[in-house]
Amino acid sequence: MSFIHQTNDASSESIASFSKQEVMSSFLPEGGCYELLTVIGKGFEDLMTVNLARYKPTGEYVTVRRINLEACSNEMVTFLQGELHVSKLFNHPNIVPYRATFIADNELWVVTSFMAYGEWERVLGRKGLLGLCCQIACFPPPLPFTASVQFFSPGSAKDLICTHFMDGMNELAIAYILQGVLKALDYIHHMGYVHRSVKASHILISVDGKVYLSGLRSNLSMISHGQRQRVVHDFPKYSVKVLPWLSPEVLQQNLQGYDAKSDIYSVGITACELANGHVPFKDMPATQMLLEKLNGTVPCLLDTSTIPAEELTMSPSRSVANSGLSDSLTTSTPRPSNGDSPSHPYHRTFSPYFHHFVEQCLQRNPDARPSASTLLNHSFFKQIKRRASEALPELLRPVTPITNFESSQSQDHSGIFGLVTNLEELEVDDWEF
Repeated sequence: MSFIHQTNDASSESIASFSKQEVMSSFLPEGGCYELLTVIGKGFEDLMTVNLARYKPTGEYVTVRRINLEACSNEMVTFLQGELHVSKLFNHPNIVPYRATFIADNELWVVTSFMAYGEWERVLGRKGLLGLCCQIACFPPPLPFTASVQFFSPGSAKDLICTHFMDGMNELAIAYILQGVLKALDYIHHMGYVHRSVKASHILISVDGKVYLSGLRSNLSMISHGQRQRVVHDFPKYSVKVLPWLSPEVLQQNLQGYDAKSDIYSVGITACELANGHVPFKDMPATQMLLEKLNGTVPCLLDTSTIPAEELTMSPSRSVANSGLSDSLTTSTPRPSNGDSPSHPYHRTFSPYFHHFVEQCLQRNPDARPSASTLLNHSFFKQIKRRASEALPELLRPVTPITNFESSQSQDHSGIFGLVTNLEELEVDDWEF
């Protein structure tokens, strides 16, 4: 990869024009206002470092993405400019808000609310530091304090299925989550954009049970020269990890192009991911994945209506149902099931409405897929009776530990820095937004 620093300096100034003097939700665009605590992730070709940080004026814990602009190629800088433009353009209650963006020491800083406890739990559980993480997530400074609380651990939907719902979430919880996703997509599509990266790791659930769609970096405008294009042809950059969720028409890269209906296909794959606990096509080589999608192979929800009865009597380790595809396509390895029950983890029944919802999303012909606004009126969502912020914390109750914290007047931040030291010894996965 070649880097042209002279050109990149100009590009950095262009990025700064997006972020200078921007104050989002009263967060100041100054590096000195943030105390960087520890690295919790990497990404963007290893040019992005993700930090847990504390916003000094309020003591609130936030996530800071720091991207080394000097090491970015011109193409990468343009890519980042697009993300910043979209973050300023979009304003919707189901799209993750950027609290501040600015340039500091040749780095682009992007500040968002800290909603990564789910990811932390996956890491910290092995270190026995769960209680301290809870303390950080739920009780920002100033200290000292004395409190006893109930709390819901925030994070992405992927974190939840990786740590607590290995065989999938319950249908009602999925309905609330997908409703929030579709509301965000309906807004994005009406703004003339295609998201192109809908997946569980880009669905964030806050401490109060609100659903947010992230992944704005991959958004593509369908408006050119003031006119809305019928289709677009651009293939998502840096998208290797999102291939299983992409629609056949996006992967095909032909003259027919694709439109917003490609996101609806990704919603269908995400629904299977949330319901089955894993992603269809995940372990396939890219070429085989493309052929299967072009040939009309359709993943499904795994339950008593899609798995043969004789297979449901097998032990999970012998079952070939884990892929969510036909038997001949099975490549996945056995996974642990929820609880200690010897029964098959997919011995359950989803509603016909849920099955129909997924089938509608995953139709091979994009013109036959409903729009996001149409899907919001699907019968699948009639089971929703309350707001997500009221219902999700209850529906995800296994993820809702009740923890008592006691603190004396002499307690300080030393525990936090002990956590920092332990975290820095761990491997971190690529951070996805």
